[in-house]
Amino acid sequence: MRDKDNFPAFDVSRRRFALQSVALGGSMLMAKAALAADAPTPLAPNQTTGPTQQEGLSPRLTMHALDTWHGTPGAGMRVDLFAIEDGQSKLLRTITLAASGRSEPPLLIGDTYRAGTYELLLHADEYFAARKANLPQPLFLSKIPLRFRITDVNRRIHLPVLFGPWSYNYYRGS
Repeated sequence: MRDKDNFPAFDVSRRRFALQSVALGGSMLMAKAALAADAPTPLAPNQTTGPTQQEGLSPRLTMHALDTWHGTPGAGMRVDLFAIEDGQSKLLRTITLAASGRSEPPLLIGDTYRAGTYELLLHADEYFAARKANLPQPLFLSKIPLRFRITDVNRRIHLPVLFGPWSYNYYRGS
């Protein structure tokens, strides 16, 4: 016989809910296990090499600027490329980004693609002025510096740049 004060009885609907929850959870786990058995084993990231190289492309430095304020490529933006040697900046070239927001032709390729420290300087102030962007003056960002190193001249480096009037982000792409 049960002592009602120490062991209150569950009502039938609560017991049914608990049993259905356990059954549903178990079937979900079994389905997940079955799907996982069919899926290929994910590869762990390789932390010792750079991003995947695109077939057929020689080593080079390229970039792609995307304007997050307008939601468009950074077409027409002026970009300066500097080599940094002994703490001094040496201007290598100035380009204007293509309609796609890409550096066409590559910034460095062939004999010009050498190991070293480099800096790209994006002229955001000129870019937003040319687009007649209605932004508070003076602009928060006027020039956007991107400093990076080329350590392996056998690997391609692509720098996607996301920029707006108040922020920017870049990373090594492939």
